[in-house]
Amino acid sequence: MKFTAKVTIGLKEGMLDPEARAIQHALANIGFATEGLSTARVFTITLEAEDRAAAEAQVEQMCERLLANPVIHRYEVEVLA
Repeated sequence: MKFTAKVTIGLKEGMLDPEARAIQHALANIGFATEGLSTARVFTITLEAEDRAAAEAQVEQMCERLLANPVIHRYEVEVLA
């Protein structure tokens, strides 16, 4: 079966996020004050798997082995269909 998974990868709490800091500063310059801002990458992955659990396991492995650095990143996997 084909499954589509959505993976969101962001920095763990306490990690420096210079891109978010620059965006927050730019927003303040145009009148949008924010209390916090963080960035994340979103991947949409289509894959073949026997069932939803197998698809989720494959995507978890992708995150652990390539997409995310477990030292600095947190990630969330959602198998959509």
